[in-house]
Amino acid sequence: MEETAMNFLSVIQHLLDNIIIINILFSIIVVFFQRKEPKSVWAWLLILYSIPILGFIIYLLAGTDIHKRKMFRTKEIEDQISESIRQQEYSIVHRQMEKKNPDVSGYTDLIYYNLKCSGAVVSDDNKLDIITDGGSKFDALVEDIKKAKHHIHIQYYIIKEDEVLERIAEELKKKAEAGIEVRILYDAMGCRTIPKKYWRALQQAGIQTVTFFPAVMGRFHFRINYRNHRKIVVIDDEIAYVGGFNVAREYLGKDKKFGYWRDTHLRIEGSAVNDLQIRFILDWNYASRQNLFKNNRYLQPQQAGRGNCEIQIISSGPDSAMQNIRNNYLRLITKAEKSIYIQTPYFIPDEAILSALTVAAYSGIEVNIMIPCKPDHPFVYWATYSYIGDMIQAGANCYTYDNGFLHAKGMIIDRKVFCYGTANMDIRSFQLNFEVNATVYGELEAGTMEDIFKNDLRYCTRITRSRYDRRPLKIRIKEQFCRLLSPLL
Repeated sequence: MEETAMNFLSVIQHLLDNIIIINILFSIIVVFFQRKEPKSVWAWLLILYSIPILGFIIYLLAGTDIHKRKMFRTKEIEDQISESIRQQEYSIVHRQMEKKNPDVSGYTDLIYYNLKCSGAVVSDDNKLDIITDGGSKFDALVEDIKKAKHHIHIQYYIIKEDEVLERIAEELKKKAEAGIEVRILYDAMGCRTIPKKYWRALQQAGIQTVTFFPAVMGRFHFRINYRNHRKIVVIDDEIAYVGGFNVAREYLGKDKKFGYWRDTHLRIEGSAVNDLQIRFILDWNYASRQNLFKNNRYLQPQQAGRGNCEIQIISSGPDSAMQNIRNNYLRLITKAEKSIYIQTPYFIPDEAILSALTVAAYSGIEVNIMIPCKPDHPFVYWATYSYIGDMIQAGANCYTYDNGFLHAKGMIIDRKVFCYGTANMDIRSFQLNFEVNATVYGELEAGTMEDIFKNDLRYCTRITRSRYDRRPLKIRIKEQFCRLLSPLL
């Protein structure tokens, strides 16, 4: 025993004696073997030299892109949508879409970009409901589940075992017993608090469940990147939900830490439901190693006349060649002529987004940004507050939402178009997580969303320049330190 202890201490001493050489080797791996942005490289080097050895273990868990291409091969079904894309490209080039749909006038270049880069087909027959309250969202969802006739597809990042889940699960079990196909796709890290026996019980009740990027060795999550942050529900290919709400009691405002939970979710009827169905099936096929596309009944032609709202469903993730949602945001910002409204729990923009917003504010465009008044992730929050300082300096109107926790994620431009969904305004959502947003074209819908934002202002405090400048030294230190780490957050 004593000899073993001596050997262990000898190994530790050897590592300490060669710590500089070891860190240099680790640094070479970060700089030369992984293609990263310079800011990200410097942030990781700071971690490596601040906490030697342990820093590299953190890098393996959160920073490395090793085997990324093998892990996430492009999940597209070009044969099924290429014809629609070609038709819409022709329509845009020949200005037919603007003549048919005045609401897209001025945005055909953005529609064309989303078509070319992410295969996002625009549909114009949708009925849209905007939901901002958790109780209303889950009431509507449960009622739609009760009416399901063929299948129910559910995908969430966070699901917790509480009364909200039990209410939904009870109806799902009834539907499964009646022969309705029920599938639940969940992220392993976001749902890490639910024991495996719970999922087995659902499977025994006839509900199919699949884990996205499962843990290894029990509940050990080797990777904290590449999480599936999407929240999608599709019922009978007729109704779909997408937005910020997950499944847990805090989304009803029952968590004392957060208080009222202010979020935004979209309930859609129309052809855009097909696009969310495709997104769900692609993720399901990847996680389950099945192929639901073999059964065409999951993608049925939509009935005309449900509405006239124009929507593009845009997805992005580490399997995407480009940062589709980030680029969509960037193009929207550069096209703004009068106003930009942003709601996000995390505001950690990359250089391009930050520059575009700064230029817009200095150019006289009204830029409004709303963030929470309290953190759910302290490091992210103080980095957010740092970037808010830049926007205040540029003349933007920045607010903290004081009536609980703000989790809504989206942007409204010129009261003409908005983009809301699951993606935060941060580097993690842009590059590392799987996300899905809906871009909605139309003055009626965008005007409604802007009015909702303005109503939220009743519960906000404006962060004036004088207030920001008076923040204590400890806050300034937190901001600066977290900003240095922002490429990693």
